[in-house]
Amino acid sequence: MATNYQTFTLLEKLTPEQRQFFDTHGFIHFKHFMSPETVQQIIKSSQEVEQKWIADNVEKINGVPIKYGNDLDGKRIVQRFAFINQHAPFLADFIKKPELNALLDLIGPGARIGANEKDGMVFNHYVNGENSKFTKMGWHTDGLRDIFIGGRLNPMLNVGLHLSTLQPENGGLRIIPGTHKQSLMSMLFRKRYFFDHRPDKNEIAIMPEAGDLTVHDGRLWHRVAQSSVVGESSRRRVIYIPIIAGKYVPRDENSPTLFYQKFAGLVK
Repeated sequence: MATNYQTFTLLEKLTPEQRQFFDTHGFIHFKHFMSPETVQQIIKSSQEVEQKWIADNVEKINGVPIKYGNDLDGKRIVQRFAFINQHAPFLADFIKKPELNALLDLIGPGARIGANEKDGMVFNHYVNGENSKFTKMGWHTDGLRDIFIGGRLNPMLNVGLHLSTLQPENGGLRIIPGTHKQSLMSMLFRKRYFFDHRPDKNEIAIMPEAGDLTVHDGRLWHRVAQSSVVGESSRRRVIYIPIIAGKYVPRDENSPTLFYQKFAGLVK
C-alpha cells in the first residue's frame, strides 16, 4: 500500500499542474487548508449539535438517517451527521468560504457546493472501541447514488476536511487512483459495494494532518480502513462536502429516506 504522493497548496485559483494531477489520478491533497484554531472550532460545533440531537432523539435530518454509536466510555455519540452545516452557524459560514470556490473548476461550468443537496456537509466521527458502531466503510463509489435512484451519472466531487492527523495504522481513506476513468460496468461491479473491505494492491492511503483538505472524484473507488489500534489513538474526524453539477435537487425536512439509506446500519 502506497502512502507517498504529491501534495499541494490551495490558493484562490487552481494551477494547471493541480488540474492535471487531479485529472490523471482522480484525487488531490492540499496541505494546511485550516488553522488549528479552526479545526478545534469545528469539533466544538459538532459537539454542540451532537448534544442537541441526542437530547431531542433526532433520527433523521432531511430524510437521511443519523448514525449513533457509543464512545469509549459508553456514552452515546453521533458518529455520522448529515447536513450539519444547517445546524451549526460556524459550519454554515465555513461552507461559504471563497477559497472552496476554486475547487469548482475541477468540474467546470454549472458546478456548485451542495450545501442543501445529497447529504449536505457530512461529519464522520470514527473511533475503534468495543461499543463503536462506525469503525470502517467498505469499497464504494459516490457516483452510484445517482444511478441507484434512476438518474444519470452527474459530475460529483467529495471535498474532505480532515480534523485528525493520521498514520497508516489509524486507518482512514484508501483510494484506487485512476478509477474515475473506468467503464460503467467496472464502476458497478468491480467490488461488492460496502461489503468488501479487503485491501487492493493498487490502493493508496491518504495520510492527512489535521487541517488538510482533499478532493476525490465521485466515480473513484475508495473505502475507509479500520484503525489497527484501539482506544483514544484510533479517534478520527473528517467532514465531506459535495461539489456537484446537473439538476438542482435540494432536500428538506419532508424529503423521503432513499432506499439504500435504509441499510446504513450495515456500515460498522
